Amino acid sequence: MSQLNIGQKFVDRDNELEFLNGHYNSEIPEFIIIYGRRRVGKTTLIFRFLQDHPGFYFMASEEGREANIRDFADVAGNYLNDPDFKRINFPDWDSVFKSLLNHRNFYPETGEKAVIIIDEFSYLISKDSGVPSAFQKIWDLLLKNENIMLILSGSSVSTMETEVLGYKSPLYGRRTGQWQVEPLFYPYIREFLPYREEELVMVWSVIGGVPAYLRLFDPKAGFWDNVLLQMINKGSYLYLEAEILLHYEFREAGNYISILRALSSGFTNLSSVCQATGLDKSMVSKYLSVLTNLHLILDEAPVTAHAGYRRRHYRILDPYLNFWFAVIYPHRMEIETKRGSDVLLSVKSRMSPYFGKMFENLCMDLIRGGFFFGDFSFSRLGRWWFKEDEIDIAGLDEASGKILLCECKWMSLSEKKARGILKAIEEKSALVEWRNSEREEVFALFAKEISGKEKLRDEGYRVFDLKDLREESERFLIMKSQD
Repeated sequence: MSQLNIGQKFVDRDNELEFLNGHYNSEIPEFIIIYGRRRVGKTTLIFRFLQDHPGFYFMASEEGREANIRDFADVAGNYLNDPDFKRINFPDWDSVFKSLLNHRNFYPETGEKAVIIIDEFSYLISKDSGVPSAFQKIWDLLLKNENIMLILSGSSVSTMETEVLGYKSPLYGRRTGQWQVEPLFYPYIREFLPYREEELVMVWSVIGGVPAYLRLFDPKAGFWDNVLLQMINKGSYLYLEAEILLHYEFREAGNYISILRALSSGFTNLSSVCQATGLDKSMVSKYLSVLTNLHLILDEAPVTAHAGYRRRHYRILDPYLNFWFAVIYPHRMEIETKRGSDVLLSVKSRMSPYFGKMFENLCMDLIRGGFFFGDFSFSRLGRWWFKEDEIDIAGLDEASGKILLCECKWMSLSEKKARGILKAIEEKSALVEWRNSEREEVFALFAKEISGKEKLRDEGYRVFDLKDLREESERFLIMKSQD
C-alpha cells in the first residue's frame, strides 16, 4: 500500500478505475500499461487505485540504472517491512525481482494479488535501451505465473507507444491491457472552478481538461486574472510548460515547435507549412505524422472524402498548445520583461476569433463523446469543405442514413440571425455528396445565446446555446454520481 497522501480532489476517472479493478479481480496475472501526456492525472489515478489494494509504487528517475534499482529496492523494502532488503546491492533488475518474489512478506496473507507499479517507465528506457528486454525476461521467467499485477506507466507517449507497446518492442504481446489517460471531459471543469458557462468554455479553450492545469487556476479569481497570473507571467508554470512538454517528447523539439507555430499562424496544409518553416517536404510530412499519432494535431479531410484524399488540412487539437502558440509564444519578449499585463490588454480584444475556433473544437468533442445527438451513431464525424464553402461539423450515420450539418458561432444570435445561418447550411447541404437522394438531413446550430430557440426547434432545427450546455453538463454529472 502506498504511503503517499495525494491531498488532491479526485475527479472522474470512473472508467479508468473500472478498467484497473476489472483486471485486478481477474483470475490471471496482469501486465498493464498506463500512459498519457504529462500532468494528465496518471499518478493520481494510480494512487487512487492502490489505496484499495496491497502493493507498492515506485517512480523512476533520470539518474541511471544503478540509482533506479537501488531506489526501487528501497521502496520494495518498505513494502516488505524489511530494512535488510533495502541494504542489498542488487546488480540488475532481474535479481531484485527474484529476491522480491521470494521474500516471505511479498504476497498478501489475504491471497489477493500483489500490485507492483513503476511510474515514469520511459525514464528507465531513456537511460538504458536494454530495459524493455530486461522486463520481457522478468515477465516471461518470473512474473507471468505469479499472483501479481504489474503496472508500467509513462508520460512520454512516443516512447511508450514505440518501446513498450510497439510491434518491434521486446515487450510486445506481453501486456494484458493498456489505457491511454486523456484529459477530463468538459463537464468536469466545473468541479474545479465556480465560473459562468461562458468562462468555463474559455477555460477549456486555454488549458483544456488537464487536471494539473485546472488546479492552478484560483477559484476566487476571475478568468483573465488567472490567465495573467498562471500563463502570461514570467516564472509561472504554464508560461514554459508547452516548451518543456515538447522537449520532453521530441529529440528535435525545435522543428516540431516551428511546425506547430506555422499551424497556429494559419498555414494548415503540407505545402504552406513547408513554406512557413523552410523545412523539407518529406521531413515536414514525417513530423506531421508523428504529431498526429500523438493526438497533438488533427490530420483532416472533408468528412465525405474518399480514403486517398490528398489535400489534407492539419490543425492543433490540444487547447493549451493552441493558446500557447497563439498568445504566449509570439509575446515572449514582453513576458520576459514582466509586461504580461500589457500583453493581456493587447490580446483580450482580439481573442474572439480564437474562442470561436476553440468553441467549434469543443462542440465537436462533445458530439463525439455522445453529449449531444444521442439519436445518431456516427460512422464519420468532422468538418466538411468544398472550394470556398465550409460546414463546421458534419456527421454521417451510415446505419440510419442520417446526416448532421452543424455550425458553431461564438456570439449571441437573434432569432433572425440564427435562422439565416440555418438556411445557409440548408443551401450548402446540396453540395455535400453523400446519399443525397435517400438521406435524412438534420440541421443544427451552437452559439453563446440563441433567441427564439423553442420556435426554431418546433420547426425541426437542433439549436443549443450555453444555457443548454450548462443544463446538460449538470445533468451529466448527476447521472455519473449515481452510477
